[in-house]
Amino acid sequence: MNVFALFATRVADALKALYPSITGEALSRIVVEPPRDPGHGDLSSNAAMVVAKPLGKNPREVATALAEHFGTDKDVASVEVAGPGFLNFRLATPIWHDVLKSVAAEGAAFGKSDVGKGERVNVEYVSANPTGPMHVGHTRGAVFGDALASLMAYSGYEVTREYYINDAGSQIDTLAKSTMLRYREALGESIDIPSGFYPGDYLIPVGQRLKGKFGSALLDKPEAEALAIVKDQVLADMMDLIRADLAKLNIHHDVFFSERQLHGQGGDVDTTLDWLRTEGMVYQGRLEPPKGKTPDDWEDREQTLFRATDYGDDVDRPLVKSNGQYTYFAADIAYHRNKYQRGFKHMVNVLGADHSGYVKRLQAAVKAVSHGEAEIDVRICQLVRLLKNGEPFKMSKRSGDLVLLSDVVDEVGSDATRFMLLYRRNDAAMDFDFAVVKEQTRDNPVFYVQYAHARTYSVFRKVAEEMPALDTSAQALASADLSLLSSEADLELIKSLAQWPRIVASAADAHEPHRVAFYLYELASAFHGFWAKGNQDVALRFVNADDSKLTAARLALVGAVRQVLVNGLTLLGVSAPEALS
Repeated sequence: MNVFALFATRVADALKALYPSITGEALSRIVVEPPRDPGHGDLSSNAAMVVAKPLGKNPREVATALAEHFGTDKDVASVEVAGPGFLNFRLATPIWHDVLKSVAAEGAAFGKSDVGKGERVNVEYVSANPTGPMHVGHTRGAVFGDALASLMAYSGYEVTREYYINDAGSQIDTLAKSTMLRYREALGESIDIPSGFYPGDYLIPVGQRLKGKFGSALLDKPEAEALAIVKDQVLADMMDLIRADLAKLNIHHDVFFSERQLHGQGGDVDTTLDWLRTEGMVYQGRLEPPKGKTPDDWEDREQTLFRATDYGDDVDRPLVKSNGQYTYFAADIAYHRNKYQRGFKHMVNVLGADHSGYVKRLQAAVKAVSHGEAEIDVRICQLVRLLKNGEPFKMSKRSGDLVLLSDVVDEVGSDATRFMLLYRRNDAAMDFDFAVVKEQTRDNPVFYVQYAHARTYSVFRKVAEEMPALDTSAQALASADLSLLSSEADLELIKSLAQWPRIVASAADAHEPHRVAFYLYELASAFHGFWAKGNQDVALRFVNADDSKLTAARLALVGAVRQVLVNGLTLLGVSAPEALS
């Protein structure tokens, strides 16, 4: 039950009844949401103001007509016209009790919706170069993309989680050469790793596996042939390493798409470039010298250019280098055309902070290859600064000078890593303080939320001790007398629960999973606050041995809090423990 969606529908129906000439476009802009000041009521709507102009009426006149209409609605205690024409509703108490019934009835599905209408969406995230284990720079995008995919699936989209393996290009050639040195080392040679090669110890086991598989035979092969064999082995091993790192955060992809399949004679890049030429989307020309920092793919020569400015980009983009090889962007166009041809008209790419310049060019590429049918949202995850007690934190660096994802998870656990990285907008830089993450205080959001969940179990344990005869099964609590939950504290907590479906829908629409993390902290705060009030006022305690009916009603409320906390934590990929040590 989404109270806000329910009343948005009721307001729209009332307007259609009052003004039959009203259009669907005007009705689509109606919003029902919590008022900024809770003192103004439970719900607020802009309905009168958005429809007044097309109706040729004064907003307050429309608002007054709506207020009179809702004066007879049994679910509305009062409705007021405010300011230029806002409608502020105060709802009758029984509708809040209906929210609790809805939570109990729907369980894990409470908050789910079909706003996605089954539309297919491709969420591509992580996509780190397979040149070593995952480092902390990848972790935020991995967690963000995974939570967003879960959020969209919960909201009715058919989601495919995709990892783009950057397994073509010079960095992979360097990786193969670096591994060849570790192979020679495994054979007993003394090696020096040149500058620009990959020095990480993680390549030592790969070299040893090559020795076990081939002995010294690779040394007898032509260099190109040997490196091709080494490249296949090290890429397979690095992807196994990356999958294992991601599994530490319970992240699993549906599709691993290899960049190598785009290249080669007749590959996707060739066919895409031919198609672009046929469509008139490329031309031979020269680029103006760039202002500021010169991009890597700019060359002062006549070259093959994609008409990116026709699709919203700032400049046209080169597709072929002076050596005849394709640019990275040419492969990007081919890859996103491949996604479109696989049936994805909705795409989300999660990229690191160093890719902010890619946003417009990727949007232009998707618009071009789909003739405007597809769209892409590029989400940039800003940098994470590791701290301990406010000071830069140095961790073990088993991969050259990089802090590994596994280091962070081993230090604080998967739950804390995921929740803390989601407890801030993705486009804002953040500090990750290991001391704070380990605190058991409200300053540590993941502890505070998980503690609220654990507390719901402690309430039921206390009932079992003090009122062993009380039936606390779900079936029994479903018939509890909820009319007893009439205090201001009861209703405030229920109203917090009623926000959940709206939060989920808005977070999915905006591609902002941090809204879920924020909401869970606020719900936990409301629950802990109710607990504190019970310590001061016996009438507000969850467990009252002298009043079994009130206790049953309060247990129904506690059970609803637990369910919504579980629903939210599950979306974020965070566990909901029954007790905390």
